[in-house]
Amino acid sequence: MNFYQLFFRFYKSLPPITKAYGTICFLTTVASQLGLYRIETIALIHELVFSEFQVWRLLTNFFFLGNFSVNFAIRLLMIIRYGVQLEQGPFQRRTADFLWMMIFGALSLLVLSFIPILRGAFLGISLVFMLVYIWSREFPNAQVNIYGLVALKAFYLPWAMLALDVIFGSPLAPDLMGIIAGHLYYFLTVLHPLAGGRNIIFTPKLVHKLVARARLGYPTNAHVPQDRATGVAFTGRSYRLNASTGRGFNLRRFWSS
Repeated sequence: MNFYQLFFRFYKSLPPITKAYGTICFLTTVASQLGLYRIETIALIHELVFSEFQVWRLLTNFFFLGNFSVNFAIRLLMIIRYGVQLEQGPFQRRTADFLWMMIFGALSLLVLSFIPILRGAFLGISLVFMLVYIWSREFPNAQVNIYGLVALKAFYLPWAMLALDVIFGSPLAPDLMGIIAGHLYYFLTVLHPLAGGRNIIFTPKLVHKLVARARLGYPTNAHVPQDRATGVAFTGRSYRLNASTGRGFNLRRFWSS
């Protein structure tokens, strides 16, 4: 089996939401590099959203992860790795819930973007970092390597990546926004219910209907056994990382920790 066959087999095995988001981000950068549009037309410019009613900017800004570069490749691979493990782990058979998590995260980031020190033209990097944060909470004891130099538990991954940004002089706002949005979602849907509260972030029926109509996967909250350590914060839900990604293709063979 050659490389192209392996790649298309892997691509077909990706769960629907992760595949869709990663593909749109890739095609957005391709179109930009080919000069098919100007990135200013999809950037989040609040003044234009309200004064000229350019509401598409509230959505399109999440699809641009930068021009082709090492950083772009890393962000795309982060979507593939952490998005897949979430969608096929804690969100297995819960496609609508995973889509709602992404929507909730995007809405949270839009609200945060009104804070002057956090304002940015593109929130896609923050949305990707939100995935990383939620993954680190769902799989806190998984072992990860950062650039093959440092091994640590997944629980500390977001903070380690934040520290690297400090070292390399990268902007901290996108990562911080992703952490805030991710923690808000995880607190409201996992930690608060574990402490005896109720889950107030229910997936709207409209999202379920959208998933069902588009045949993206499992629209309803099918019962999936979950190993929650009731009352213990940040323990994760004990999902296996070495499970197949589906259709006979193992994710660990594609990218091991």
